[in-house]
Amino acid sequence: MPLSTSSNFARPDDAFRAIVEAHRGFTDEQSADFDAALVLILANHIGDIDVLREAIGLAKRRMIDGQQQQQQQQ
Repeated sequence: MPLSTSSNFARPDDAFRAIVEAHRGFTDEQSADFDAALVLILANHIGDIDVLREAIGLAKRRMIDGQQQQQQQQ
């Protein structure tokens, strides 16, 4: 199963909103713990180590790209 990078949600804004609202009332530390728990739950749901590795690589590249864009704007 290849990694899907297009939205699989009929209403993607609702999915984003649900994640944001789940953090409401959390401290930064609680929010980070929640994110870690959610990632592990969803990784287990995927159940495919190759897809998980591909997703990890994509997330790392996006973070690096974002950091480079911020540096260029300064």
